[in-house]
Amino acid sequence: MSLNAYENARKTTEKPQQTEYRLFVEVTRALMEAQDLLKTDTKLHDALHWNRRMWSTFATDCAIEGNQLPKMLRAQIISLSIWVGKHSSKVIREDEEIQALIDVNKSVMEGLAMQERNATTQQSQNPEQNQAAQPTSYTPTTNTSIKV
Repeated sequence: MSLNAYENARKTTEKPQQTEYRLFVEVTRALMEAQDLLKTDTKLHDALHWNRRMWSTFATDCAIEGNQLPKMLRAQIISLSIWVGKHSSKVIREDEEIQALIDVNKSVMEGLAMQERNATTQQSQNPEQNQAAQPTSYTPTTNTSIKV
């Protein structure tokens, strides 16, 4: 019961960027943990599949008409999603390194963290808008390197 209450509270206070950041942390951590596993290990396959699903979901969202992101950013996300799918297959079949997938995810996480910092700075500069703003439950604390 208390876990459900916590999840509901988090969902109502967490911004979409914070949810995305948290998802990237979880998926990237799974990739890092799978990095040195054998190609036949199901944990490696699960981590790659989870990463692929995440990117596929973002690409699908970017392809939907009415998405508010700039067209160029949407195209880049879709392109990255295609690359993630291809590279994931190469990790299993052609001995490519999983590190490239980890690096891409960390770069996106840095962008999300910067976006959050910019929003926080903007809110502190415009205190009258803070009254209508929802409280946040998470603010990335990293400067330039993401700790997963």
